[in-house]
Amino acid sequence: MAIWRFDAIGTRWEIETTHDLGADERGLVGAEIERFDREWSRFRADSAVTRVAREGGTIRSSDAGAMLDAYRELSAATSGAVNPLIGASLEALGYDAAYSLVAGGPTAAPTEWTSTVRWTEGQATASAPALLDVGALGKGRLVDLVAGVLDAVPGDVVVDAGGDMRARGSAVRVGLEHPYDPSQAIGVVELQDAALCASAVNRRAWGDGLHHVLDARTGVPVRTWAATWAIAPEAMRADAVATALFFDGVPELAASWEVEWVRMTTDGRVERSPGCPAELFLARR
Repeated sequence: MAIWRFDAIGTRWEIETTHDLGADERGLVGAEIERFDREWSRFRADSAVTRVAREGGTIRSSDAGAMLDAYRELSAATSGAVNPLIGASLEALGYDAAYSLVAGGPTAAPTEWTSTVRWTEGQATASAPALLDVGALGKGRLVDLVAGVLDAVPGDVVVDAGGDMRARGSAVRVGLEHPYDPSQAIGVVELQDAALCASAVNRRAWGDGLHHVLDARTGVPVRTWAATWAIAPEAMRADAVATALFFDGVPELAASWEVEWVRMTTDGRVERSPGCPAELFLARR
């Protein structure tokens, strides 16, 4: 397999293909990542999200409908714990565009976010200045888009964006990294024509008990669950479920979306969906 490694959207990417990608194919991948980042990144001064945070208004994007439709379902399943207006809450704890990592007090996100943000398939409009953060599923969405750009590439393709991945072709054996010891895995899964996404409190963590997985209702980082993994045909839904599994109510949504999953508590207990294909090395809950 040929491996192309590069950095984008604040993470390390690895794209494995049966044969080396040409300059044209790499250019298409780069252009798609740049487009998505320019529209949805809250870390770029020139992004549409940053403009809407200042002024309100519209983000024109072909991703708006799919992502915000999913957010609506996630919000309903978690009683509002997952919310695309969590951006201000993350900034309040120091996870801001400047990466200040200086925490103030927790700030809850607006619970009635759908009264502020309206959307259609091709655009999202905020009626007042609002900082959107699509981190609960945005990286998965971008993995799907990049995999789509490579649809015509023959042979096997694995798109891996910092551990959120989608594989096409031959089965790939993937370890489920232990959240407290990266040298160990709590299990393995064989991924074939599917996506695997993960989330953990040890990633994007700073300070005492501060990390990127917040309860939008309180603005406080979650405490019960340490790590989650989700397997689905598409990375966006896998990413969405991996994020939302830190809260109650999501196993039912995952079942309706046909997403299998594993999650681990902060005291080391493991829970899984009934049909999850992962081979686990720890006792299940």
